[in-house]
Amino acid sequence: MSLLPDSASFHEKVQDAFVAYRGSGVSLSAADLELLDAWASKEVPFEVVARGLRKAAEAALWDSADGEGKLRSLKGCRKAVEAEIGKYLRQTAGRTATEEAVEEPFHVTRHKKLVATLKKVTKPNVPGWVERLRVPEDFAEGDRQEHLAIALLCRALPFERRHALLREARASVEKALAMTAATKRESFKFHRSALVRQAWSMPSLW
Repeated sequence: MSLLPDSASFHEKVQDAFVAYRGSGVSLSAADLELLDAWASKEVPFEVVARGLRKAAEAALWDSADGEGKLRSLKGCRKAVEAEIGKYLRQTAGRTATEEAVEEPFHVTRHKKLVATLKKVTKPNVPGWVERLRVPEDFAEGDRQEHLAIALLCRALPFERRHALLREARASVEKALAMTAATKRESFKFHRSALVRQAWSMPSLW
């Protein structure tokens, strides 16, 4: 997930994702920037870090007793992000070029988990679109598929429940300051995803 152009730096993409998942703008501290440098030095795809940020944001959202859960700093995401980095590095460590071509790419593994999870939460009436989700070519396409799946699950909810859920997701970002319109849209998608997964008792996809 990144709303920035391909030419944007790793640091810019991570900061943009953090703001979207947090639901409002925030200035990064010196400690946050130092941590960001450390993640950049691992040379993992941005999407791996974004998944960790998203997981930390959801945990903050649900662990808050008053429903006002919000990430306070990038450091608060450290455990979740470094867990995702660790998973990625363990899967890719020590591969030769030939092995990389033969072994399953990380985003393909994620796709299989998505499909298996969707089948589990929608059985016994698994919708046809689940089987039609094609294997993504990269992380970005995998993210788009996950957003599509969440949108379809949202639409499958009873009207009243769906309406209340979307209203809650919009309320989470409508008062946000220091965010562009595009980042607000991405923030809404994150909050909608978290609420839909809760409605379907759906475990984390990442």
